[in-house]
Amino acid sequence: MKIEKIMQHHKMIAMILYNDEIEYGVHFYTPNTRTLQVGKQRRLVGEKIKAHKHVLVKTQRREPLQEVLYIEKGKMRVIFYNDGGKVIENRILKKGDLILLISGGHGFEFLEETEMIEIKQGPYYPESRKDLDVKEKR
Repeated sequence: MKIEKIMQHHKMIAMILYNDEIEYGVHFYTPNTRTLQVGKQRRLVGEKIKAHKHVLVKTQRREPLQEVLYIEKGKMRVIFYNDGGKVIENRILKKGDLILLISGGHGFEFLEETEMIEIKQGPYYPESRKDLDVKEKR
């Protein structure tokens, strides 16, 4: 699995998991300290996971809201910004790629018609989104 960590000032702002095969088993790519965990599993035909439920675990979120985008179809550019709206990096994502957006600013440019799945902590409040005063230079 090809994984890329996007960093700014020694702080991870995003993690990209590029579409690639993995070895058998359960693989989590985020540390247990993250409030949103991202992993991938490869299972064999006929395997079973015992019926179970998830119990309430008390947590205290000390991170900004995070989101995961899984690209099902298409191609897009993810642009990463610092808090002042200056571009710091950009990456191209395509079908099968997944990105965990952890902190900092980000924007998107769709290079092809794109379908993606978005996963984030809820509930979603539109007022939790803060637009950046972007300096358009790539």
